[in-house]
Amino acid sequence: MTLRKDVVQLPDGQTVQREVVEHPGAVAVVALDSRDRVLMIRQYRHPAGAMLWEIPAGLRDVAGEPLLATAQRELLEEAGYRAREWHVLSDYLSSPGISTERLRVYLARDLTVVPAGQLEYVRHDEEAYLTVAWVPLADAVQQVLSGDLHNGVAIVGILSAYVAQREDFRAVRPADDPESL
Repeated sequence: MTLRKDVVQLPDGQTVQREVVEHPGAVAVVALDSRDRVLMIRQYRHPAGAMLWEIPAGLRDVAGEPLLATAQRELLEEAGYRAREWHVLSDYLSSPGISTERLRVYLARDLTVVPAGQLEYVRHDEEAYLTVAWVPLADAVQQVLSGDLHNGVAIVGILSAYVAQREDFRAVRPADDPESL
């Protein structure tokens, strides 16, 4: 990431400085199983100083990699799952007042677990200590509303998936839909 200072001219002609954090962007995955449970991961997040429940997610840090491939890679690396069905739930800006970070949240369904011995990727750093759990989608929504879930992309993903589920997933977009940002 890079921090830059831009000089911006306001409509009245006045100029001000604005700090901008340049961020490569990220993807996240709401993985729903056949029992409408969402796959959650728990990991330590140093800036928050806490263990947080999240959905699988990762940076757009491989040059030229399509967003869907990034999401598929992250689901496999962080949770050991593949999905046959992919859709877009949401595109959003995490903090547009300070950061260029754009996020795409995918819905993954028709999941299969990849046995640990068949995984090519070895978790390292904080990923080595991930905990994986399946949470009923309605319970995850309650965790959002009660203030027990704090990760922004998880909140956007879970609430988007809940609304999409209530509409029998008719409103979700194709996985290859162009970014709306």
